Amino acid sequence: MDLPIFYDEAEAWSNTLLLYDAALKEVNTRLEILNKEFKLLHRHNPIEHITSRLKSPESIAKKLRRYSLELTVENIKKYINDVAGIRVICSYTSDIYRIADLIARQNDIKVLKVKDYIKHPKENGYTSYHMIISVPIYLSDSITETKVEIQIRTIAMDFWASLEHKIYYKYEGKAPEHIKKDLKECSELVSYLDKKMFSLSEEIKKLGKEDGYDRELSEGFSSVVADVAGTIVDEQEKGALKTGSKTEEEGKAKPKGKKRILFGLGT
Repeated sequence: MDLPIFYDEAEAWSNTLLLYDAALKEVNTRLEILNKEFKLLHRHNPIEHITSRLKSPESIAKKLRRYSLELTVENIKKYINDVAGIRVICSYTSDIYRIADLIARQNDIKVLKVKDYIKHPKENGYTSYHMIISVPIYLSDSITETKVEIQIRTIAMDFWASLEHKIYYKYEGKAPEHIKKDLKECSELVSYLDKKMFSLSEEIKKLGKEDGYDRELSEGFSSVVADVAGTIVDEQEKGALKTGSKTEEEGKAKPKGKKRILFGLGT
């Protein structure tokens, strides 16, 4: 990633880019761990998928010009909060707030800024949850706090945002009024869809508990263990009976041993 910065800042930009790249990997790893933990403990994946990117040089330069700032490494680090960006796609709106809370509670992460466009949608209908955080990056001789922007949204929100983004660029930010109106209506449908899908999910969970699904799983597992243990005991008893019979018939002859079955394997 090359930027038209001053020559004497080229090395500083390379070092800064290293930090942003490391920050993306750090936050990605933490999110993946949280998702796996939820799957293990709650049989639910709050995260559908994660994408990450480093902002393009053109976008960085354009943003600084918009702020009437010089293109320097110091200005990039100070004023551009989304050089490193991560997008987290969740199943339900409740998962968004759960993930945001889990991130904020990590001791070495600082939440610098939050924008809740779910409770307060943008005028065009855009909904998402944005966090600017700083995460410590451990280098050989220092620890550097590095900023990352995290966008958390549902599948439906991401679908709407992706199409709106394409339309925005097609019309260079000047879409006809009727298209803007239709997009706004679609965003309202997306909100309804998210609420409806969450309601269905909760209903399915409730029905599962009423039907004793969790209890049946537990009892089924216990039954398998009991059957296996019973098989071992039965085989031991059969072996003992055979040995006793041979002892009576053969007098003092030593028993040749017994056969046991363990999980279907002969020993």
